[in-house]
Amino acid sequence: MKKIGFIGAGNMATAIIDGIIGSSPDSAENITVFDVMADKLEIMRKKGVETADCAENAVKVSDIIVLAVKPQNYAEVLESIKSAVTGSKVIVTIAAGISTDYIKNALGVDCPMVRVMPNTPLLLGVGATAMSRRNISDEDFEYVYKMFSNGGVVEILDESKMNSVIAVNGSSPAYIYLFAKAMVDYAEKEGIDPDAALRLVCATLKGSAEMLENSGDSPDVLIKKVSSPGGTTLKALEKLDEKDFYNSVIEAMDACTKRADELAR
Repeated sequence: MKKIGFIGAGNMATAIIDGIIGSSPDSAENITVFDVMADKLEIMRKKGVETADCAENAVKVSDIIVLAVKPQNYAEVLESIKSAVTGSKVIVTIAAGISTDYIKNALGVDCPMVRVMPNTPLLLGVGATAMSRRNISDEDFEYVYKMFSNGGVVEILDESKMNSVIAVNGSSPAYIYLFAKAMVDYAEKEGIDPDAALRLVCATLKGSAEMLENSGDSPDVLIKKVSSPGGTTLKALEKLDEKDFYNSVIEAMDACTKRADELAR
């Protein structure tokens, strides 16, 4: 079994670790974590995970290293582990905008790498993750793939698409939450209990996703199936069209991608 090291023990690292342990409880002893926060390391120890006293030592004992830190901390972290990284170490990056070229140049070695864009539903085991690969064997890539597929759906892309896909799965939960908030706020304004409304909205979102995934119909066909001529749904869609809802979503996603490009390293 591969030894996996995590630099950073925040929510996303915890979600990945919980997925690994959930699929194979004995794997906890093969995971080593370093974080600057002592309380996070204590939480990891309670899971049966090994902890390291510095990032460099976590790298030394690991075959696969997951860099689970914020993009602004990458330069510091990469410098701290540089001496421990060899051409056989697999580096996994989950930070938005951090390219494998940047990591290669910072480390001074073109080691195997996987660039990953997960999203927050991974915390509940229902994530949507995009990933690209670089200079990595099929065996090692499959190992990394399973680390994330334990917590949801994984799609493999070319690295050139990894900034654009942030708008598709990385940031998109926020758009969906905003849509849900508007629906619940409207329901409350109409005198409907907001908790009941939220349950109905959540069930509707889940059911709609199931229809998109499993009905065999395209989004356009599904829209038509809900929209009876002269009915209520068409009136709602007309208002959304009037406000240019479709193009607003496209423009929002484009803005997300442009910001990712600006922050890219």
